[in-house]
Formats: sequence, structure tokens, C-alpha cells
Amino acid sequence: MPQPGGHSVAPYPVSPGGYGDPTQAPPPGFNMGYNQGQPPVMYQPGPVGPAPGPEYAAVPVGVPPGLEYLTQIDQILIHQKVELLEAFIGFETNNQYEIKNSLGQKIYKAKEKNDCCTRNCCGSLRSFDMKIKDNMDREVIRLIRPFRCVSCWCPCCLQEMEVQAPPGTTIGYVKQDWHPFLPKFSIQGANKETVMKLEGPCFACNCCGDVNFELKGKDGDKPIGRISKQWSGLLKEVFTDTDNFGIQFPLDMDVKMKAVLMGACFLIDFMFFEKVGEANQRSSVFS
Repeated sequence: MPQPGGHSVAPYPVSPGGYGDPTQAPPPGFNMGYNQGQPPVMYQPGPVGPAPGPEYAAVPVGVPPGLEYLTQIDQILIHQKVELLEAFIGFETNNQYEIKNSLGQKIYKAKEKNDCCTRNCCGSLRSFDMKIKDNMDREVIRLIRPFRCVSCWCPCCLQEMEVQAPPGTTIGYVKQDWHPFLPKFSIQGANKETVMKLEGPCFACNCCGDVNFELKGKDGDKPIGRISKQWSGLLKEVFTDTDNFGIQFPLDMDVKMKAVLMGACFLIDFMFFEKVGEANQRSSVFS
């Protein structure tokens, strides 16, 4: 899929180590600074208002502030950061993530906001708020997950997540649909109207391979994208709680729905791939 600036990227999914050549010129709106000895930081288009310089891009109409760059891409990589305290003694800490484009350039960062008691007592079912910030440290997306049941034996109180952009303005929801053995979700708009469907495998277990959740239209016909839990290697999968995900969607998708899909990815991570202490991660809707 061609990217802004005329560069091409290898077909999705992209392995965690399979980023593009960092010596290539970055797309418009980036300031990498590889040759100046500076860290590879990617800057999103500037805030709403007159552009102070040529490095700022025009703000698309109807796009929440801070999400302008999402209009230019069709895939996202999400990497959970390793927490040393959690890795060594099993004490659950707030999850932190880096959100990158297909070239490995950081575009956002996400951090769970929660208290110690909730994290370690409620485990992967815990409620939380998650703040997603851009590279200028502005909060651009907020995810709100209430405490819900996750088993197919309790269809009246299934998983749900609210997505706000900017914080305080709801742009969509991710809602788990009841099914006896398949993980299914509805991607909904601000008025809770179903826009797309998301469906995973019967057993969401990545034993030496990726786990794909297929994104389909609201009628559930042909796939239009996917969320993939990527295999991180035996040592990381066994001894740490860090996960790598890839999200693929159409380039012309509503940017608000792209943000909602990011929320769906985090919900899937907590539901099926979050390990707390000695507890094993879930692998199905009835485990």
C-alpha cells in the first residue's frame, strides 16, 4: 500500500523487527533527524490554527485535533513496553504502549490510569481509563473501560469500551457481541450504531504464530482489515506480559473509526493476552 510521500511498505502484517529502511526519506510531516544524531521521533501535523512553518500540514475538516496524521496511513503497530517490576516479581503495573507507523516511527503513546488494588485484584477484567498522547504530550484520545464480565455464560454484561477524541467527546464504542465460542465485537459510532464487525478465532492462542481478528463491514461479509496479535518470540511470550499488535484498515476510513479500532485493539489485549501474576491468560470466550 503506497504511503504519503510515494514510498511503499511491505504488505501487512509487519513483524516487530520488519520496519522499513530508516535511511529512506520520511513522509511529509516527519522530522526524523537520523543524520544529526537525534532520536528517531516523528512529529504529527501541527495544532489547529495558522501554520507557523512549512513542516506543519493542513488540518483536514472534521478530524479531532491531534488525529490528523491518521488520515495518511492504513496500518498501525502497537508495542507494549516492558515493565521490569512486573517482569521480575509479577506485580501488576499500569500498562504502557508505544503506537508507531509501519516504518517504526512513534506517533502516539498510551498509558493506563488505574490504582494498585484494582490492577492486582481484578486482573485482566479491571476497569480503567487510558490516555493516548501525541509526541507533543497532548492527550488526543481517551479510552474508558468499565468493569464487565467476559464469559459467554454471562451474555447480559459483556465487554465494552468507550472512545473519546478529544477527551470528553465520544466518537464511538467497542462492544462485545454474544457468541457461544467465537470472540465477536461491534465497532459502533457515537450514537451506538454498528459500523463494522470484528471477529477472532475460536482459540485466541498465539503458539508460535500470529492471532488475527478480521475486520468486516457491518453485514459481516468480506474482510476490510484486521487486528493481529503478533508472535513476539518464545522468551517474551513466556516470561513477560509485553504484546505486539498490528492494525490494518482502509486508507480512506473515517479517522474517528480508526481511533475506535485502536480502542478495540487495547480491549482485545486485556481480554485475551493480559497475564496477571500467576494467572494464565484467556484463550477463548468460555475459558
